[in-house]
Amino acid sequence: MHKILSGGAVMLMTTAPVMAGGIERAPQSLAVLFEQGNYAELSFGAVDPTVEGTDIAGFPTGDVAQGYGFFGLSYKHQFNDNLSAAVIAEQPFGADILYPTAPAGSPVLGGTRVEVNSTTLTALARYKFQNNFSIHGGIRASKADGGVTLDGAGYSRIAPPYDLEIEDEWGTGYVIGAAYEIPEIAGRVSLTYNSPIEHDFDMTETGRVILGATGGLTDTISGRYTVKTPRSWTLEGQTGIAEGTLVFGSIRWVKWSEFIVDNAVFPIATPTGGTVPLVEVEDTTTYTIGVGRKFTENWSGSLSFLYESSEGDTVSPLAPSNGRKGVTLAAIYTMDNVKVTTGINYTRLGGSDLGIGETGNKTRVATMDDNHAWGVGVRVGYSF
Repeated sequence: MHKILSGGAVMLMTTAPVMAGGIERAPQSLAVLFEQGNYAELSFGAVDPTVEGTDIAGFPTGDVAQGYGFFGLSYKHQFNDNLSAAVIAEQPFGADILYPTAPAGSPVLGGTRVEVNSTTLTALARYKFQNNFSIHGGIRASKADGGVTLDGAGYSRIAPPYDLEIEDEWGTGYVIGAAYEIPEIAGRVSLTYNSPIEHDFDMTETGRVILGATGGLTDTISGRYTVKTPRSWTLEGQTGIAEGTLVFGSIRWVKWSEFIVDNAVFPIATPTGGTVPLVEVEDTTTYTIGVGRKFTENWSGSLSFLYESSEGDTVSPLAPSNGRKGVTLAAIYTMDNVKVTTGINYTRLGGSDLGIGETGNKTRVATMDDNHAWGVGVRVGYSF
């Protein structure tokens, strides 16, 4: 049961995320460390989100969320009964938001866009003690780049238009955690901490800044600035509850409030003593629970549910969804040493008011109320 169903649990926890809190697309699970023996895995898929609403002028925003694909590659090596190691390549962070310009889109936000691309490499080791307790840890290196454009009437008091280009750069952090297993019932609980990763980006800003004055800045500014991707804690667990039946789940907390873009222009100081950040994201907690069932010697299936509460009353146009509820159905086919998992996910993304301005005093510029996403994924694993 463990060999067949554990992959289903992994599939549901790592393929289901669609436009999660902040710019997260995958929860950076380390479940490959717990596969039996030597193990290699390839994963890939696609997501088609829809996020649309109406601006304060009554114009439709259009569908601002662009579809995207993803991939993952991992390898785990078992050196002996106690020591193992793994290498994981994935794309945990990303964003692709574009507001169409009028007349097809919104004059309030038309032309505003954000793009973030990332690839993360993680090298891990795990040591298992004789009492079924284990510790794991390693190094994570992340390469990221992106760009932001602020445009439309909604940004007329801040930076219309403002363009930011961020060159790709590597940053490093670490991973540490522990787990306890009960092999007789396929039971396992693990807790993992992912440290923040600091990137020293080369940034180029172009545009003008007008805030409470008739004049402003029209220029191109280049510099090197630090951006920190957030720390996180992930609690994952699974246990057999009957012959051929497995229950699994996770709780993940991400400190998105430390994801701040500081550069020459942002955050902007206001005459009232406040600040206007480029993007402001609340911390998130995401819950997943699911069940897996073995039907035959070769076939099993899984069903899971995901919940992430909405945070705050008003969110940034650069991150236009707030909270989510999702369901994922997966089928797992196992033959000899090969395991193929396919999954489909539907996520209802929370509606939100979009605001621009000072922290704690934003002006509403649009309401997004028709948000959802479909995702499909495939994982091919090989044990040897």
